[in-house]
Amino acid sequence: MNPAAGTLGDNARVPVIALIDGEHHPAAVSDALSRVARERGLAGVVFCGGEEKLPDRPLEEIYGRPVEQDPGEALRRLAPGGDAVVDLADEPVLGPSAKLRLAALALHLGLRYEAPGLVLDPPRYPSIDFPGPKLAVVATGKRTGKTALAGHLAGLLAEDDPLVVCMGRGGPARPVVAEPSTTVDDLIALSESGAHAASDYLEDAVLAGVRTVGCRRVGGGLAGAPFESNVLEGAALAASLNPGCLIFEGSGSCVPPVEVDRTLCIAGRGDPEPLRDYSIMRADLVLAHDGAVAPPAALRFELRTEPAEPLPGDARVALFTTGAERCEGVEPLVSSVNLARRSLLSQDLDRAVAADCDIWLTELKAAAVDMVARRARAEGARVVLVRNRPVGDGLDEALLALRRDVD
Repeated sequence: MNPAAGTLGDNARVPVIALIDGEHHPAAVSDALSRVARERGLAGVVFCGGEEKLPDRPLEEIYGRPVEQDPGEALRRLAPGGDAVVDLADEPVLGPSAKLRLAALALHLGLRYEAPGLVLDPPRYPSIDFPGPKLAVVATGKRTGKTALAGHLAGLLAEDDPLVVCMGRGGPARPVVAEPSTTVDDLIALSESGAHAASDYLEDAVLAGVRTVGCRRVGGGLAGAPFESNVLEGAALAASLNPGCLIFEGSGSCVPPVEVDRTLCIAGRGDPEPLRDYSIMRADLVLAHDGAVAPPAALRFELRTEPAEPLPGDARVALFTTGAERCEGVEPLVSSVNLARRSLLSQDLDRAVAADCDIWLTELKAAAVDMVARRARAEGARVVLVRNRPVGDGLDEALLALRRDVD
């Protein structure tokens, strides 16, 4: 065989864990294992299943070396002695989804995952110079309630004087501090300056009433690492403000690239992506929406959409959200779920004007400021923000316990 046809990476002489199956002829697998052992060193061999080409003998006899048979348990046991997982198995034993789930486990264990045409490195989490508790709120995807949970957690920890460090796709080029005193007029001014005035860090400050450092990230890897971000710079800025506790808020499925003491992960609805298991595995507390695929121990919760302030009884309300179709205690004349769909949102704004709505109730997301708030001001309507309040049996107790575990 031409060695170049099966390149095994460039970590020369660093022991690796090999994944194998019984659909390959044992002689082919043994030759490949010998090359891996010679070039890299073997920390262990893990049999993933299949028996088509195996004789009826113990695996150790067939392959001439010790062989583990439970992939998950084997990786956990062998991880301290290895640097990477080299995947020599294939379909039908290990299809793409099964490979990626094992890759997620490998990354969680700090191991590189290598397969033909694919190399995944475990994300790095540099430490920061901050003596207080550091918590993270992450999720398996977008629109899962990270900002609502981060703000709710900050409220529960008010005695700790928390500060949120929030990264987003529309965050500032240099980290900035947003104060709880930020108003809708301030947001409109930001929008008019060309900034994204509905970034999550502003929602944290305005709706949760907590100091927040806004950061930017670009791109998202399969295991939640951004292509680039200024979160480390934002963390340093946050630490310089001497808060009692830092809460790092993820963006989409991206994980803040800093070392924290405890992590909360939200499992969103929809078909779970195999590598999203990584974020679930590294979490100390998993929350899940109803209908979301999640571990049995996950705590179920929901988001209740409600006005952030009382509305007049005779208000003619237009409601704008990214998906919520109702708002507690409100019967809107016009309802739109198109905050993130600008072409459709423009038509909904025209409907609000035609219905003579005097209160425009909006989530602080997507086009809430540059389209909804600015149009409302032009039409003489009042803007009221919407809050998504997390609710679940035992939710607050679980969040407080997560904080206490740091002590």
